Amino acid sequence: MITRIWHGWTTAANAPKYEALLEEEIFVGIARREIRGYHGISLLRRELEREVEFVTVMWFSDLNAVRSFAGPDYETAVVPPKARALLSRFDERSAHYETVCPPPGVPNKP
Repeated sequence: MITRIWHGWTTAANAPKYEALLEEEIFVGIARREIRGYHGISLLRRELEREVEFVTVMWFSDLNAVRSFAGPDYETAVVPPKARALLSRFDERSAHYETVCPPPGVPNKP
């Protein structure tokens, strides 16, 4: 199992719009792709002094499933144009980790 983690930052004014875009359009679009080996996504939000940080955490069976989502250069961040327009900055590359203890309901075997 692979966990993919990515960070993006936006202004306090854009944070509600960005969160809604993720939940109502981007996450729904990912689920509709029915990527074999994709096991879901979580969204984290943290209010900072001058901006709002968002973190996405995704789970995949293996790196082939990650490549199906992100392409051959699987570490490259997948940030659609609508999201880029609302973000102040973001990680250009996502980090990938071997998942030692998956969240409940997510299998740890491919």
